[in-house]
Amino acid sequence: MAALAWSAPVADLDRAPSGGGGQGNICSLDNVAYAPTERLVYKLYYNLSFMWLAAGEVVFEVEDLGDRYHFTAVGKTYPSYEWFFRVHDRYESFVDKETLLPELTLRDIEEGKYTLHERVEYEQPGGFGVGYRGHTREEAMAQPGEFAINDCLHDVLSAIYFMRNLDLDEARVGQEFPVTVFMDRKEYPLGMRYLGREEGKRIKGLGHFDVHELAPQVVAGEVFSDESEMRLWASTSAGHVPLQIESPLSVGSVKAVLLEYENLRYPITPEQ
Repeated sequence: MAALAWSAPVADLDRAPSGGGGQGNICSLDNVAYAPTERLVYKLYYNLSFMWLAAGEVVFEVEDLGDRYHFTAVGKTYPSYEWFFRVHDRYESFVDKETLLPELTLRDIEEGKYTLHERVEYEQPGGFGVGYRGHTREEAMAQPGEFAINDCLHDVLSAIYFMRNLDLDEARVGQEFPVTVFMDRKEYPLGMRYLGREEGKRIKGLGHFDVHELAPQVVAGEVFSDESEMRLWASTSAGHVPLQIESPLSVGSVKAVLLEYENLRYPITPEQ
């Protein structure tokens, strides 16, 4: 779902992440955040004028493949919303367990009349990648393109799961965590700024939680304006499960709220 750029907290294309305590790209982390069978379901709301519309859901799943993790994110609009704008998107990422860096990325996008298939194969670290991109699988596979990899390159999904392993308990307010993401045949320098800890944040349908508040940067363009700033609230448990994400769009705004969860590595418990 294009409007779900929390799937890609991307920095402005013309601006590198600012200082404010940044620590440089991290090329390897151990997974201490999620279980290999974790499943998260988010309900999507779009705001047009003064009305919030429950528009669809996104399901994130983790699968253990031995020496790799397989991440999937599948987003679909509800049938009752498809008269307005139909979305059926699927993202997949296969990452090395030792580095949590991607080896293979797959994207199948169907948004309105727009379709896209993308396949990216990586040789990391310090190697190269091969990307395939087109409106259909056949068209994509007929148009390979090779690119150089500097270091520590992520895709959209691997970046999300990678960032969940950061030690937010030791983060300073204003500290930035940079990560580089490859998408649409380009590298994007990203930044996620730590805003601090909040007690008793209300999450619709789940209760009140102590959370870490974060501000991922976004790409200014057709979806986001130059002034857009995303907000993400993650659990203070060691799994740092994203509980709610909000972002203004060029028209309206979008919100994703955790609806269901299974097989968490660490429990998340609402306040009584």
